[in-house]
Order: sequence, then structure tokens, then C-alpha cells
Amino acid sequence: MISRLTIPVTALLLALLAGCASFSSDGGVARVGALSSERVGHAVERDGPQTPTRVAALLAEPLSADAAVQLALLNNKRLQVALAELGVAEADLVQAGLMRNPRFSFGRLSGDGAVEIDRTVMFDLGGLLTMPLRRAIEQQRFQGAQLQAALQVVRVAADTRRAWYQAVAAAQSLTYLRQAELATQASAELGQRMAAVGNWSRLDEAREQVFHAEVSAQLLRAEHLAVAARERLVRLLGLSVNEPSLRLPDRLPSLPAQLSLPQQAEQLALAQRLDVQAATLETQFTARTLGLTRTTRFINVLELGYQNSSASGAPRADGYEVELSLPLFDWGTARVRRAEATYLRALQRTADIAVQARSEVREGHSSLRAQYEVARRYRDEIVPLRKKMSDEMLLRYNGMLASVFELLADARAQIASVNAAIDAQRDFWIADSELQFAIHGGSAVLALPSATLSPRAAPADAH
Repeated sequence: MISRLTIPVTALLLALLAGCASFSSDGGVARVGALSSERVGHAVERDGPQTPTRVAALLAEPLSADAAVQLALLNNKRLQVALAELGVAEADLVQAGLMRNPRFSFGRLSGDGAVEIDRTVMFDLGGLLTMPLRRAIEQQRFQGAQLQAALQVVRVAADTRRAWYQAVAAAQSLTYLRQAELATQASAELGQRMAAVGNWSRLDEAREQVFHAEVSAQLLRAEHLAVAARERLVRLLGLSVNEPSLRLPDRLPSLPAQLSLPQQAEQLALAQRLDVQAATLETQFTARTLGLTRTTRFINVLELGYQNSSASGAPRADGYEVELSLPLFDWGTARVRRAEATYLRALQRTADIAVQARSEVREGHSSLRAQYEVARRYRDEIVPLRKKMSDEMLLRYNGMLASVFELLADARAQIASVNAAIDAQRDFWIADSELQFAIHGGSAVLALPSATLSPRAAPADAH
């Protein structure tokens, strides 16, 4: 028989258990900041009262690629959503460390002048026994949410750096294309005048005019592409019309003197990539869930309660009540099979992500080397040779050995080579950014499965 001290002792035990479940001071953001700082050089932070001041300070000068990443980690709203979702995962972690509320029942029967009263208090003993395992599982889920948030940070940083290169290159190419359009306009006007006085054929006049029209159409397209590239960067930076205008440098960064490729990049990716770490954690999570499923396979509900009964003219009777579900129809086989299949799925997914990681690093390694060689070829050979040809053409024109149309055509060709060199330089920096992301971030998007961790569904009055 349960003594009268049972309820106070049980209440004290539950109070101690509830005290063990608490929220962290930073909501898990500190670990996300450390993971992101290791990979992109800057830590993500929650939006705060100092954010507008820091944003304005970064926008006071022409924005470099590194400053753009810093601004995105500070002001990007998508990252703030990811940090807010950490609170959901931490709430589940705290919930796993709380006992279900006790259930109290009261019954009263009366008849023939006699009154009988029954009182029962029930406690979830099964939930108490499985609490350490459930809390450990939710702790892994919280760590997985932190990895997902850090992966989002690295992805936004890579997207921002790529958008910065594209925006600067688009504006730089637009400048040279405008010069080409002016050259074709001058050539078309000159041809029109010469054709009017009979010194040029209609065919030559039409050729110059259609070339000018084509370059004008390319200029219109380039103006839109420059606006679109700038707006993509603005979105990633989280800027609005109320903030200072965005200023970018006039030119892309110069190519490095020598290409430095990371050593043992594949092994480094398997150790550093956040999607690989998230997939590994998912496998561990499902393994723990499988252990809990097997533990609660037969005993699905186990409750222990204190009960007393009193009747008119009779002493009060005390006792206890145990509630246990008997596995007559459901032996838990389906739940165990489901958990085993989930574990196998997580295991195969981890192996697939590892294969993708190694392949993406090899592809990024090859792309960076090829883009560097192409950009270097333009810088060291093609553009200098085009300039030399232009200088020679100018000398021939001054010596009346070349026509003004040949001079203008050579100017257009030189501008086209410069634009191609800008594109090659842009592609090199983008390839460098993509290789860094392939090593540290990852392309896979994972989420830990939302499994039912408790041996029974929580009622509406659960914490």
C-alpha cells in the first residue's frame, strides 16, 4: 500500500526533473556562429538594435566581396529565419526533458443515504523511464538543426560572393559595351553620309547599320543584366529602399600571380562539409530512435497511480493502480520495421552525400584550374595582342594606309576581347567560391526526421 507521503515525494521528484529542462541563453546561435566563422570568416548573429548602424557603416564605402559577405550574414532575412527555427528545435529538446502532467480523477456515488468517493492520481511511469533516451535523441536533433543553420549561412555567403562577382563584372562589361555602341554608331553615321554622296554602296551602308543595331540590342540586354545582377546582390544583402545605396568597385579583383589549390581537398571535404556532418548525425539519430522503438515495443503504456476511496460510515481505503496496455493486436512489429527502414535510408543517404562531396570537389578543382588558365590567357596574351593590333591600326590610319571603317572595326574587336576577358576573370572568381563551398558547405539539404520519440502520443495537457 502506498503511504501518504507518496504524492509529496512524487511531486518533488517531478519538480526536480522539470528543473533540469531549461532553455539556453543564446538559443544555440553561438555554435552556429562558430561553425560559420570557421568556414566563411564571419559569424552570423541575430538581428539586434545595432544592426542598422553596422549596415550603414559597411555601406559607407564601396563594398568589397568580403564586406558583402559580412553584410549578408548580418542583414539577410533568410538567415534570421534559420536562426529563429533553432528556437523550435530547442523547444522540442526542453519538451523531451519534461514529464507529462499527472492525471487526477474524482468520482462520487450516492444512494440510500450513503456517499462513496473515489480519488485517483496517475503518473506516466513509462515516460519517466524513457526520458533520458528521449532527451538524448532530441539533443541530437537540436545539433542537427544547428548544422542546418550553419549550412544555410555558408550557402548564403557563397551565393553573396558569387552575386558580387556577377554584379561587378556586369557593370564593368556594360561600360565597355557602351563604348562599342558609340563606335558602331559613328561608323553607321559615317557610312550613311558617304552613301549619300555616292562614295559607298548601299550594301556597305546596310552592313554598318545592321551591325550598329545589333550592338544596340546587345547594349539593352547588357543594361538589364547589370540591373538584374545588382538586384540579386541587393536581395542577398537584405537591403531595402530605406537604407543607403549600394556602391560597388569599378573593376573585379586582379587574378592571383599563381594558382593555389587546396591539398587533399576530398578528404578535407569529408571532414569539413556540413551536409556530411548533418547526414552522419541523422544516421546516429535514427539509430537511437530504433533503440527507443525496440525498448517500448511491448510496453507501450505504463502508468502508476495513487488511489483512495472513502464511503459514509466506513474508514478511508488507500491503494495504487497500474495501467498497462497489453500487446494483443499490435506487437510493435510495424514500428520496429519502420525504424529499421528509416535507419537504412539514413545510412544510404550518408553514403550518397559522401560520393557527391568527393565528386563536387573534383569538379570544382578542375573548373578552378581551367578558369584560371583561360583568364590568364586573356590577361597575358589575347588582350595585349589586341592592344598591339589596335596601335598598329592607328599608325596605319595616321599614315592613310587604313580607312576609318577599319579603325572603328578594330576598336569594336578590341572592346569585345576586353569583355571576354572580364567574363573569364569573373568565372575564375566564381569557380574559386564554388570550390570553397564544395569543401566547407555542401549542396545536399537534409532535415532530421520528425519521429515520435515518446512511447505514446502526448495528450493535450502535456507540457
